Amino acid sequence: MISDVAAWQAFEQRDRSFDGRVIGAVTSTGIYCKPSCPARRPRRENVEFFTDAAAALAAGYRPCLRCKPDEVGRDREAVARAVELIEQAEEPPGLAALAATVGYAPHHFQRLFTRDIGVSPAAYARALRARRAERGLQESESVTKAIYGAGYAAPSRFYADAKERLGMAPSAWRDGGRGHVIRFVIVDSDLGRLLIAATDKGICRLTFGEDESTLRRRFLNADIRADDGTIAPWVEAALSAIRTPSQAAEVPLDVRGTAFQEAVWRELRKIPLGQTRSYADIAAAVGVPGAVRAVGTANGSNPVPVLVPCHRVIRSDGSLGGYGGGLDNKKKLLEAEGVAMRRTEAQPGLPGID
Repeated sequence: MISDVAAWQAFEQRDRSFDGRVIGAVTSTGIYCKPSCPARRPRRENVEFFTDAAAALAAGYRPCLRCKPDEVGRDREAVARAVELIEQAEEPPGLAALAATVGYAPHHFQRLFTRDIGVSPAAYARALRARRAERGLQESESVTKAIYGAGYAAPSRFYADAKERLGMAPSAWRDGGRGHVIRFVIVDSDLGRLLIAATDKGICRLTFGEDESTLRRRFLNADIRADDGTIAPWVEAALSAIRTPSQAAEVPLDVRGTAFQEAVWRELRKIPLGQTRSYADIAAAVGVPGAVRAVGTANGSNPVPVLVPCHRVIRSDGSLGGYGGGLDNKKKLLEAEGVAMRRTEAQPGLPGID
């Protein structure tokens, strides 16, 4: 559930990310709208909120003819169905076929899918295929077998994708990063001891309480080196993100996950400084409103907390939830950004490790 305060803020800002997640109904006109509706905003006291269009309709309101709120639910269902089709297909379906299956024109559906998931259907399919290939490379003795098993029609296509996404040769993924250099430092910060590690592309690991041995187990055959100053500017930028988040500079990252994890991490990076979102908010933003627990798991898999700000995700009741670096550190990070939070211990069975 979205609070009335958050719902009204979404309407004031015409926030499209809340379309399909809340409906505003105007008592003086009898009309209900989605948050991004371009119509003039009514007085706050004349608005009540519903979870969906069906609830507003049942309460006696009628849909706005400008923003057509009833279509939003259908759009999200179509996107969710398309995700299922992509994940079940042996080969990535083309946009025209995918759009036809869910009943939309190709260009319109491309826009809807990108709005909800954060990437196009083709990019989502490529990410999914690449993740399958990475797992195959780690488990199979044959690079070629892993490539075809992931759904690539030819090795050349995989190598082209790998150059952009993986940052190292396919065989190196299967062989624990052999032939690649990862530099690291262990530093004191306002949150305690941190391990920060980076490839030549960007920071690949920022963790609380880990040490060199943990990093070596994660990248068994990479060339793990104590940093000689090469990554010092990135380290300083990461520490600045903790000390003075309002002044922190962008830090290059070299991180990868499943297509779903990457979609969640992209949404985390969209949360403005000084604001929070609930697990349910993030699940809805990536187009899978029911995947609240999966969002918690994706938060827990975040390899670069602070830089990908999973600390800005809290529970729907306003409590902190959990945090891999400890609730005290989560509270410190939020307070440094101007968010006052009460400490509430994570409860078993709920998304907590983020």
